[in-house]
Amino acid sequence: MVAGGQTLATTFFDSTQAVAALQPVAQVSNDPPADPDASFEGAIGGDQLLPDPLAIDALDPASQVDVQNLAKAVDIGRELARQAAKIEAALADGAPEAFLYGETAFVKPTVGHLTSLFGSRWGRAHEGIDIAGPIGTPIYALTDAVVEESGPATGYGLWVVLRHTDGTQSVYGHVNRTFVKEGERVKAGEEIAEIGNRGYSTGPHLHLEVWSSDGSKINPLTWLRKRGIEY
Repeated sequence: MVAGGQTLATTFFDSTQAVAALQPVAQVSNDPPADPDASFEGAIGGDQLLPDPLAIDALDPASQVDVQNLAKAVDIGRELARQAAKIEAALADGAPEAFLYGETAFVKPTVGHLTSLFGSRWGRAHEGIDIAGPIGTPIYALTDAVVEESGPATGYGLWVVLRHTDGTQSVYGHVNRTFVKEGERVKAGEEIAEIGNRGYSTGPHLHLEVWSSDGSKINPLTWLRKRGIEY
């Protein structure tokens, strides 16, 4: 057995290197030892075995740091994939752009040209923005919401009013057709209506308003830009 160990050592290791792990195993016999106190000096024990190369404790400090960095990279990758999935879901119905604001997805509500701003217009308050586009252009829910109103509205012809999860509301006026009903839950990017020319309107467009939770009117451009949406 000693000879076999030496041969194995010569095969796999440099001949000048001492290999403590290839010492002979202590002899085992059914006969009682002549000396009960005899030691098994030189036998292979746990302290002589090579460390498990896959065990974290066996790594040097630099290697442990590498493993920690790898774990962080995996976590970051999972988070990016989760965020990408939210964006992809918000774009599924055809919304032109989508962004994450915190954990919430927001989309650009329609494609078109900004033709009128929030503020005073023609001697009266214009409490939203106007985005011109052809009749039938899709309008998408800005974010996850519940439909509060969908149908006829004085001055707007037809409108849709959504209440968002944070209590704010978005208003979509002069629409041609609506595709949602009161009480329905909608997701960011879901098509809810079409651009139209109904009500008091000088041409086909979306009149978009944003109301705070207390009902006061917010400049939609400022609100949208904060969430990554530009017109």
